[in-house]
Amino acid sequence: MRVGVLTGGGDCPGLNAVIRAAVRKGIQEYGFEFIGFRDGWRGPLQGDTIPLDTQAVRGILPRGGTILGTSRTNPFKDDEVGVRSGAERIKDNLSGLGVDTLIVIGGEDTLGVAAKLLQEGVSVIGVPKTIDNDLSATDYTFGFDTAVNIAMEAIDRLHTTAESHHRALIVEVMGRHAGWIALHAGIAGGANVILIPEKPFSIKEVCAYVEHRFKTRYAPIVVVAEGAHPTDAEGPMSDWRRDSFGHARLAGVGPMLADEIEKQTGKEARCAVLGHIQRGGTPTAFDRVLATRFGLHAIEAVKDGATGAMVALRGTDIVRLPLTEALREPKLVPIERYTEAEIFFG
Repeated sequence: MRVGVLTGGGDCPGLNAVIRAAVRKGIQEYGFEFIGFRDGWRGPLQGDTIPLDTQAVRGILPRGGTILGTSRTNPFKDDEVGVRSGAERIKDNLSGLGVDTLIVIGGEDTLGVAAKLLQEGVSVIGVPKTIDNDLSATDYTFGFDTAVNIAMEAIDRLHTTAESHHRALIVEVMGRHAGWIALHAGIAGGANVILIPEKPFSIKEVCAYVEHRFKTRYAPIVVVAEGAHPTDAEGPMSDWRRDSFGHARLAGVGPMLADEIEKQTGKEARCAVLGHIQRGGTPTAFDRVLATRFGLHAIEAVKDGATGAMVALRGTDIVRLPLTEALREPKLVPIERYTEAEIFFG
């Protein structure tokens, strides 16, 4: 059997661990052959591949990013694929390369393409991936723990400079639809205010709380997810550019808050936008283990002929679910679960 592997969407700590586990087990236990497709769905569209064998995956476990490269190419968007449909081109290329099954590692958009190809007769196995941890099909996604730890360390360091200069410091983290990174990093880092997309915030209330914190002689730390938004406005934090899947490219909620805090409180405020720092670098132990388990179970699904399945974490077990489970509504933060934390949620 010849197995194709691709990684799509944003890069994520742990991708290489998935690739390594699947390739090593597939070769050593089942005698499978592997081929890697470069740069997400662009690889199958253009037949752009690299060889994947035991030597190719040696030493990649602690490496961030993905040795296959990634992109946000959408093969079902007309201006990206030209005259022939993306599905036709992918099917022809997979057939020409002798690929029996394709392991697709990605988030909602990447797995959404896989689900469409499944309907076209392509054999696919899904592996969920997003640092945002907002896929409802799995309890946790690899990359999330790494992103939280990076954000937490940044918050830890910012406490001292905030107190030294008597400033409010805003930390903007990733999280388009869900505030899991902001919530976990904010609680772990001792933030005073956490703003997440699930709960629109009042700028006046945030500023009032910041003033309250200054009265206690402690400089406040505000953690805000990039998708958080105020109650009385829709988009000062977005320039409304769109990627190939139609998502707005978010930017600006952190600096906007810093400006408003200075205007309304008279106190200095600064913003640190962590951006892609959160998704780069070496994965944590938790993410390495989870990603490895996903890779091992994905190749088991290939061996069993479980096309259309996706591996997922439920409790402490890795299970198989229909690929369509990844396409349900995003898994949002249930704020009531965290009301015991001594923080202001906006």
